[in-house]
Amino acid sequence: METVFTHPVRIYYQDTDTGGVVYHASYLNFMERARYEWLRELGFTVDTMIRSHQMIFLIRSLSIEYFKPAVLDDLLGVTVKVIEVGRSRITLQQQILREQSTLASATVHAVCVGAETLKPISVPAPLRQKIEK
Repeated sequence: METVFTHPVRIYYQDTDTGGVVYHASYLNFMERARYEWLRELGFTVDTMIRSHQMIFLIRSLSIEYFKPAVLDDLLGVTVKVIEVGRSRITLQQQILREQSTLASATVHAVCVGAETLKPISVPAPLRQKIEK
């Protein structure tokens, strides 16, 4: 579980305030995109998770720290690293980087739930196997 996935994100005007600085909530969108692309890299899209495994992920909690601002036209790397896999929960560490500088860091607890019931279920075995490789 030491593998780190990185997704590139370019900062557009829509991501910033009038001063060209990234609005704090935009970082959450960047992290969500990276998690989606990380799952896609593992072979799991949201559509296939719903159709094949009758499940989705919900964010149970998220803790974020901001260190430096991103600005208009920056090219960032948004990382996803698995910290722990429980029965129905996956704990992820995410960072937003500009070159070697950490702009923001978050710990994300995602819970696997039934697509119809929205109640916790076990992480599907095929996904667990890919994550634990």
